Amino acid sequence: MTDYLDAAIEAARAAGELLCANFHEKLRVDAVFKHDIKLEIDVRTQTLITDHLLTRFPQHALYGEEGIVGDQSAEYQWIVDPLDGTVNYFYGIPHFCTSIALRRGDEMVAGVIYDPVRDEMWAGRRGEPPTLNGEPFRVSERSELSDAIISVGLSKTGQTIREGMPLLQDMVQRVRKCRLLGSAALDMAYVACGRFDAYVEQGISLWDIAAGWLLIEEAGGKVVLEPRADMKDKYMVVASSGRIDLNIR
Repeated sequence: MTDYLDAAIEAARAAGELLCANFHEKLRVDAVFKHDIKLEIDVRTQTLITDHLLTRFPQHALYGEEGIVGDQSAEYQWIVDPLDGTVNYFYGIPHFCTSIALRRGDEMVAGVIYDPVRDEMWAGRRGEPPTLNGEPFRVSERSELSDAIISVGLSKTGQTIREGMPLLQDMVQRVRKCRLLGSAALDMAYVACGRFDAYVEQGISLWDIAAGWLLIEEAGGKVVLEPRADMKDKYMVVASSGRIDLNIR
């Protein structure tokens, strides 16, 4: 797994360089939705990551937000979100990242999340303590919900917003603070290293949370992922330190 993780780190750093070089520049918009934006830089960044990974491991496949490459039944599959926090990026908000995970069969075996603005690299392999810029980390030790900081995502559809709002209204009364920062992958990274105590979202894609899933579990936390029957390739996720009782109603 060392070669795989090193390759993911290199690809994430290269993606970060490209994103930072184009941050605050005039961006080409490929598509506009009610609650989302698609940018040309998303596609260009995934192409860069694909070239880095599949040139080195041509027998692998890649499943990304901007498309798939290779035989998706291959033993190893890279799961990539080249730019998580696209709306933040487009509006000049410096809170976005690149997320890269490697799945073998049904198990995530390696993952990185890179925030190029803060130069923070979360990295981990299955069975080993994950690191943030080379230093091991663990999930939060807080055990009281009243002390907790929770991220509640509202996703991108009217349905998930309607489902998420009651949860947000409930949580904001029960925890110290709720946060909505606009990057699911960074929310997962923040849970993994103890900045957040939990992250909850009603409709999320696998590429948003794949790397964070591994990082949280290897840092001692818990991730519950349930496929949505009414939304193709979307999941409900509750990621936490495992030390607080969310009692989500």
